[in-house]
Amino acid sequence: MSTTPSFNGWHAAVLHRLDDGIERLGRQLERLGLAVTVQWAPLDLARINPDIVLVDADQGWDGLLPWQAGAAPMPLVALLGSEAPGRIAWAMEHGAGALIAKPVASSAVYPSLVMAVHMHAQRLAMAKRCADLEERMRLRPLVHGAVHAIMAARLVDESAAYSLLRCTAMRRRLTIEQIAAGIVAGQEPVPEAV
Repeated sequence: MSTTPSFNGWHAAVLHRLDDGIERLGRQLERLGLAVTVQWAPLDLARINPDIVLVDADQGWDGLLPWQAGAAPMPLVALLGSEAPGRIAWAMEHGAGALIAKPVASSAVYPSLVMAVHMHAQRLAMAKRCADLEERMRLRPLVHGAVHAIMAARLVDESAAYSLLRCTAMRRRLTIEQIAAGIVAGQEPVPEAV
């Protein structure tokens, strides 16, 4: 993240019992431009669709957040007053990208929001990269088949065949896997040797 986000117009859901510290947290969030909903009930994304969630990690339970562990659909900040390893683990398992120690200090709120947003963006980027790599791995047999088709049709070695495939993909502005799938399916002509 090259710039720190502005939270103007964002909506924060604070999943915590209301007390003086949470009231202060709510006021600080509002100063940063966020609309705030405080509740101590499971988050219902059909009713409240926040941009960021702050959750009581000391008292939180698995049903409080409506997603599978590690699959937070938005940035998550843990509110934590204990040093219990199980509570820290619970926060991390549910996707917390930052934490605010309780009692909440106003100066800790903005940096924690920025950190949570950054960590969430990194988590999404990494998940996309993994999915892309898994897709490429799944399609490797097509690439292998296309390379062998080029080798047989153009009487070149494996390195030259792969080079032809790669050059064709670059020239056509498609992925190697897309060109390979077309060659294997007979919908794409075998590239000419250069």
